[in-house]
Amino acid sequence: MEINPHDYDLTLKIKEEKDVAVSRQMAKNFAQKMGFSLADVTKIATVISELARNIYRYAKEGYIYIRKKEVGPDKATCIEIVAVDKGPGIADVELAVTGGYTTSERSLGLGLSGVRRLMDSFSIKSEVGKGTVVIVEKRRRRF
Repeated sequence: MEINPHDYDLTLKIKEEKDVAVSRQMAKNFAQKMGFSLADVTKIATVISELARNIYRYAKEGYIYIRKKEVGPDKATCIEIVAVDKGPGIADVELAVTGGYTTSERSLGLGLSGVRRLMDSFSIKSEVGKGTVVIVEKRRRRF
């Protein structure tokens, strides 16, 4: 899947461990400016942390793209987050998104399954030897 960085409001390169924290803060600021609730800002920041950490840990480098968009017939405001890497890929995607699954000894295994639970939509495409693309969305709740 080809991603055009020009279609996104933020492009975050993940190459060093510090990029995980930087991307989390930038996403948090972006979501706050979009008017998300504190609870949803926290969920979005957590998702960014998980995706960025996975890129850093398994692929060594990649990108996270973030944009504001409108979805559905009601044109609800939504944040879309796309994580892209050219790492080793995931052999068994279904297993990888199962709660408790981990390939790391220092992990709780909540990564991708947690990302799926925290967001309103979740899709993943991964090919061994070519990389992984994760696309998630969170709709802003109307008060």
